[in-house]
Amino acid sequence: MKYALLIYAAPGAREHPRPAPDGVIDDWAEYTAAIRAAGAALGAEQLHPVDTATTVTARPDERLLTDGPFMETKEHLLGFYLVDVPDLDTALAWAARMPVVRYGSVEVRPVVEGAEWQKALE
Repeated sequence: MKYALLIYAAPGAREHPRPAPDGVIDDWAEYTAAIRAAGAALGAEQLHPVDTATTVTARPDERLLTDGPFMETKEHLLGFYLVDVPDLDTALAWAARMPVVRYGSVEVRPVVEGAEWQKALE
């Protein structure tokens, strides 16, 4: 089953960065190597800061663009891993190993598979 492991941290973390705790960069490299070696990783991406986002909405006669996030949130999406694992418990175990859980959070969300619209991507 596919799951998105969505990585969140508090707003402002990038604007007022503190020195990375000792070993955290190595921890991320080790985590990524481990999830790849296990054959679970399908992909991973880091996102640019939320202030670079543009939100698109549409109305019958116009397209509306808003700079930045659509709504104020307590945490911002920093990036994600896309994994293919046997079950939710395995996805949760990978999320719990992520270094970000020390100062942020990881949302684990199942990916919809086999939907009619996905045939257009084949």
